[in-house]
Amino acid sequence: MGGSKNLCIYCKGGKNLCGLSKCPLLGRLNIQPKVELKFKKEFFGPSTSIFVGHKGYPKVFTGAVAALNFKDILDKPPNWFGMDYSKIIELRSSALRTKQSEHIKSKSKLIEDNKLIAMSSSPVEIESKFKKIPEFKFSFEDISNPFGASAILEEMKITSNVKIPHQVEYVLNDEINSVEQISILSKSFDNYYLSNLLSSGAMGNKVHQKMVPTRWSITAVDDILARQLMKNIRTFKEIEKFMVFESKFLFNQFVILLMPGKWEYEDFEAWEPGSFWSSELKESHIVEEYEPYEGRTSYAEKEGGGYYATRLPVCEYLNSIKRQARVVVFREIYKEYVIPVGVWQCRENVRNAFKHKPLIFQNIDDALSYCHTKLRFNLNNYLKISKILRQKRIFDFN
Repeated sequence: MGGSKNLCIYCKGGKNLCGLSKCPLLGRLNIQPKVELKFKKEFFGPSTSIFVGHKGYPKVFTGAVAALNFKDILDKPPNWFGMDYSKIIELRSSALRTKQSEHIKSKSKLIEDNKLIAMSSSPVEIESKFKKIPEFKFSFEDISNPFGASAILEEMKITSNVKIPHQVEYVLNDEINSVEQISILSKSFDNYYLSNLLSSGAMGNKVHQKMVPTRWSITAVDDILARQLMKNIRTFKEIEKFMVFESKFLFNQFVILLMPGKWEYEDFEAWEPGSFWSSELKESHIVEEYEPYEGRTSYAEKEGGGYYATRLPVCEYLNSIKRQARVVVFREIYKEYVIPVGVWQCRENVRNAFKHKPLIFQNIDDALSYCHTKLRFNLNNYLKISKILRQKRIFDFN
């Protein structure tokens, strides 16, 4: 999978590729919230989502995510786009993760309450008692959102009415699998709501229901929704010109090139030395993932959840214009991106790119020349490893 110095880029703290039980980079990070939080052994307030860990699977830590502050936008990533980097970190540092060890097939009261929180269309008031006073320790993964404090539960109960949309209740009571449920509900609810539902264990046939770790549910929903859209996309006419879209947020630059041809997809991640997962590198490193017209048959190991979070909005756009295309996504991660905030920023960055009119080019040469002007790394380095562009002669891009 690459040299030892590249392991952090492939692992992103989630796969333990270095063999250590805990990520040494994560251990170096010590962030205190800007707002003073006086923790107690009891908490009363709103919860907007649940979290299911993956360590120790199939016995994992799970519980509600409570809002200590900024409750209106605590778990609404689309609202975070354009927000100052430090403000997002401050916001997420105010998220209190309550947790209790449970088997993924558990039917305990906590698990049933978690399902209600996940299904609710509005924040749910909870009352929690902890075994110890919550400890502030900023924690994060490459896929899911960061958290501030966490605490082991002694008891939790819901103290307000839970508003569950009728359609959700109806679909979840139907004896169909989770993929079908996601497909139906995606017409009315976004991927964030659906991944929370899937994670809670509320989806699927009642007999086989189980919790899904949050990092897996996020990627699973991105993948399921994109695959469904691709079925439509493959039936559409091909685009006729070369189109370039772009967006930059949180020191992540996206340049998206759509080209005439049948559906193909290629995604690049170019890491500048000094960003969080590339802190050990002395020069930039490019990671590439590809899928042909027929689609992928294996997980995108090198890029992980970022690949699927980026591909979904590309499919959303092509489906909206009823066209198919060959797609190349250039993502550059700059050294200022020192604290990963989750793959939502990939998803919303690309969605933002498609909100603007593209630049149109008549040929590949002009399209690539423009892409070169928007990228910090030399385009030749991408062309050398590209599968979609590999038959294109390598220009002298300086």
